[in-house]
Amino acid sequence: MAQTVALSANPRQATGKGAARQARFRGKVPAVIYGHGREAQPLELEAKALEKALHGVEPASTIIELAVDGKTVKTLIREIQRHPIRPDIIHVDFYEIHATEKVKLKVPVHLVGNPDGVRNAGGVLDQVTREVEIEVLPENIPDRVELDVNALKIGDSLHVRDLNIPNAKILTDADLTIATVVPPRAEEVAAPTPEATTEVAEPELIRKVREDEEEGEAAAEGGAAAKPDAKGGSGTAPAKGEKTEKAEKPKGGKES
Repeated sequence: MAQTVALSANPRQATGKGAARQARFRGKVPAVIYGHGREAQPLELEAKALEKALHGVEPASTIIELAVDGKTVKTLIREIQRHPIRPDIIHVDFYEIHATEKVKLKVPVHLVGNPDGVRNAGGVLDQVTREVEIEVLPENIPDRVELDVNALKIGDSLHVRDLNIPNAKILTDADLTIATVVPPRAEEVAAPTPEATTEVAEPELIRKVREDEEEGEAAAEGGAAAKPDAKGGSGTAPAKGEKTEKAEKPKGGKES
C-alpha cells in the first residue's frame, strides 16, 4: 500500500517568477494544486517541512494529505522541480484525487535477489526499465513493485508481463524489457601508443642515416683520388699546409 504523508500549505496571492523567487527567499516552496475540474490554485509550503515529509518515500506513489485553508484533500505529486545545481526543491505540482476514482500514475520497479547468471557465470544484471504506469484506486496504490530476478541466467530477461500488481491495471507495454543478465565484458588489451612505436623505430632510423652518410663520404673520397690533375700532371698535389719550395738564386754575381 502507498504511504501517506500530511502537509499544510497556504494560498499564494502573488504569482510569476519574481514572486516565486521572493517565496524561496523566505524559506517557502511555490506550489500549485489542480484536478477534478478545479482551477489551478497557487500555494506555498515550508521548504524544511516538505523535505522532511518526502525523505525516504517514493514521491510519485505517496499520497499527500494536503491541508489548505483548514480543508484537507488527498493529492498525488505530479511533478517536483529541483534546482539545477543544488538539491533544493523549487516547485511542486499537486493533483487532487478522490477515493472512488481511479488514477493513473507511475510506480518504481525494484529488483529483488541475485541472478544465477551473476552468481555462477560472472554475468552482469542490467535493469532497463525502472518504472511502469498503472491505473488504480487510491487505496490500492502500491509504494513500489518488486520483481524477483534470482532465476535469471545469462541471456534471460524479464518483461512487464512478468509483473504482478494486485488490484491495478498495467498500462505500460507488456513486451517492454525490465531486466536482463548479459555476459561478462571481456578485458580489452591496450594497443601500443604511437609514441611507443616511434621510440622503438627511432634508433634504427638513426643507424640507417649514419650508414648512408658513411657510404657517401667513402664515395666522395674515392672520386677525389681517381680525378686527374687539372694541368695534366701526374704528380700528387701537396698536402694542405705544406709550402712549395721555390728556386733559390745564388748570392753574389750576375746571372749569366
